[in-house]
Amino acid sequence: MIIIAEKINGSIPSVGKAIEAKDAEFIKNLAKVQSEAGADFIDVCASVEVSKEVETLKWLIDIAQEVTETPLAVDSPSAEVCAKAIDFCKKPGLVNSVSMEGSKVAVVFPKIAATKWECVALLCDDTGIPRSAEKRLEVLEALMQKAKEYNIDPSRLHIDPLVEMLATSDDGINMIVEVMKEIRKRYPTIHITGAASNISFNLPARKIVNQAFVVLAMNAGLDSVILDPLNRDMRGLIYATDALLAKDEMCIEYIHAFRKNIFGVQK
Repeated sequence: MIIIAEKINGSIPSVGKAIEAKDAEFIKNLAKVQSEAGADFIDVCASVEVSKEVETLKWLIDIAQEVTETPLAVDSPSAEVCAKAIDFCKKPGLVNSVSMEGSKVAVVFPKIAATKWECVALLCDDTGIPRSAEKRLEVLEALMQKAKEYNIDPSRLHIDPLVEMLATSDDGINMIVEVMKEIRKRYPTIHITGAASNISFNLPARKIVNQAFVVLAMNAGLDSVILDPLNRDMRGLIYATDALLAKDEMCIEYIHAFRKNIFGVQK
């Protein structure tokens, strides 16, 4: 499982305060502990007003790179901001994100085409978030056509089928599972991702719902996820699920993680 660490995000109140106060040590600690927890990418999202976003992202990126060599995920709703943030990074990472909305693909794909950068791509377009699996898969094919035009291999893409709130869903995650399975069938080397916490908005005991979602989604093809890498219960479930799905030969990775005390259980 590819872990995209979510904690350096200005929409989180404590991080927002640190950004406003320019508390570099707070940000450094978040980058360090997430890296030490085994994150594959560290998401960096400013969540400030547009006029300050590039400047703030540069500050966050520079600080994170002082304490970790873990690749960064540059995160903004603006494709232009993401493209500018790429230049602040010392090594290839992950762009979060593009979609078929407006000119997002046209801004980001040329920027990363001849690089090793990877990219999250959302299954939405100028009409909004499609309400059916069929429509989301149509957006997928439009994205993949653009990736082909820029010679971006499917293995560099993390497709986000757009996980929505369970509390307002008519069919649980059945439609999302259908989309994930079809993505995996069509593009075996592509990554399927999502923000684990999106599923549980407005529900009590959100961590339980998030954990259940990740297990079910992994069975449908999820192999990349945006979450809190410090959540040891979640990490344990991910290792266990990989083993149960025969993605961990002889349970070696599960045993190794247990011995390293990654799980939230006693030895």
